[in-house]
Amino acid sequence: MNRPQLDVGQELEIIKNALAAFPEGASLGQIKKATGLDIEPRTLQRRLATLKKLGIVQTTGNHRSTKYQLAQSTGIRTEVEHTPLEDDSLPLSSAAKEIRILVSLPETQRKPVGYNRAFLENYRPNVDSYLSKSEKKKLAQIGKTISDDQPAGTYAREILNRLLIDLSWNSSRLEGNTYSLLDTERLIEWGEAADNRSAMEAQMILNHKEAIEFIVQDVEEIGFNRYTILNLHALLSNHLLPNPAASGRLRSFAVGITRSVYVPLAMPQLIENMFELFLSKAAQINDPFEQAFFAMVHIPYLQPFDDVNKRVSRLAANIPLNRHNLAPLSFIDVPADLYTQGMLGVYELNRVELLRDIFLWAYERSAQRYAAIRQSIGEPDPFRLKYREQMRVLVTEIVSRALGRKQATELIDLEAGKLPPSVRARFVELVDTELLSLHEGNFARYHVRPSEFRNWKEAWEDRKI
Repeated sequence: MNRPQLDVGQELEIIKNALAAFPEGASLGQIKKATGLDIEPRTLQRRLATLKKLGIVQTTGNHRSTKYQLAQSTGIRTEVEHTPLEDDSLPLSSAAKEIRILVSLPETQRKPVGYNRAFLENYRPNVDSYLSKSEKKKLAQIGKTISDDQPAGTYAREILNRLLIDLSWNSSRLEGNTYSLLDTERLIEWGEAADNRSAMEAQMILNHKEAIEFIVQDVEEIGFNRYTILNLHALLSNHLLPNPAASGRLRSFAVGITRSVYVPLAMPQLIENMFELFLSKAAQINDPFEQAFFAMVHIPYLQPFDDVNKRVSRLAANIPLNRHNLAPLSFIDVPADLYTQGMLGVYELNRVELLRDIFLWAYERSAQRYAAIRQSIGEPDPFRLKYREQMRVLVTEIVSRALGRKQATELIDLEAGKLPPSVRARFVELVDTELLSLHEGNFARYHVRPSEFRNWKEAWEDRKI
């Protein structure tokens, strides 16, 4: 009778458990006998070396009489152990370090795996959780903003100009985009593409900008539903897919994952079913951080689209944060190779520890950044918050129609006349101020094209109009 083939992770777990019976240490032969593993001595030595690198196993004696025993801390994942790697400032748990080692093995040593439906099916929203209670509590503390009692999306809109640049650049950077942060800022604020970069890279960044505006500006309709996720993909993949019709549509053919032995689902009906199950479970999750991380795990794992899945997951992770007026997640300083390894851990091992450590670290970095930016902006004006939508619509109309000062004044007075008399003067003042402060670096918030802004600017500066 043939025994089932085990992957490296399963073998490591068996070895670790066997060593628990030898508190004084065991020889290589004793370990092989206790585990019952059908592997060569050299392979067993490599597995023990891996456990030693993880700090799970320690050795005593010389080369010929080496004994192996469990180290003081024996858990492959612990709640509080976070030791920085020597070559990386990002703190990782022992479980995360183990995943890094496993997914860094040559592909020939990693067991090919397919999509595991139980990984999603067995998850019970608000019963199971990838994030611990203490982790969620800490995230809530560092993500809390002064806008938490304001309408959904208020905080993100207040820092939108900075968020557009940060998240567009970092998410694109994680995909290998070579635009610098300064190049990205110039592209988004001034519409100037970098001369030494490809048009596709510029398109990727501009797609991010539009997608971020999509999830920030229309909060009431945005959520874990087909409308949001399909349109989010359509915006992020615009002009980037070989088949333009694939933007915003679920995948209908098999795909592979570069540098991975994971093979996603290929049957369109199964992709459809699992996509619907993902949306259903994601929508049921109450905690915004668990919901965000759930999206980061399961959208890329399912690979519901031809491409651009990870980008969709990173922006989708911001949906619950935006709805709860929490600091956004823009992946500042996240190493691209570490993020890739975190995803490989999900793909090949269905283990989230490495990606979770990245998520926790990255969110704290982002929250600190936007707290400083928001502090420099000052307290929000309650009047401005109350009439923000009327002001936005009015300014957009003035710019898109290229109205001059006289025509704009007439329209502003007309709209102000629809409001209570006690607020009309203040409303007019704020709209006037907004128009006077408009420039090439901030008109994106009104969803007008650069050409429309230029036409309006010419009309605005023509004193005769």
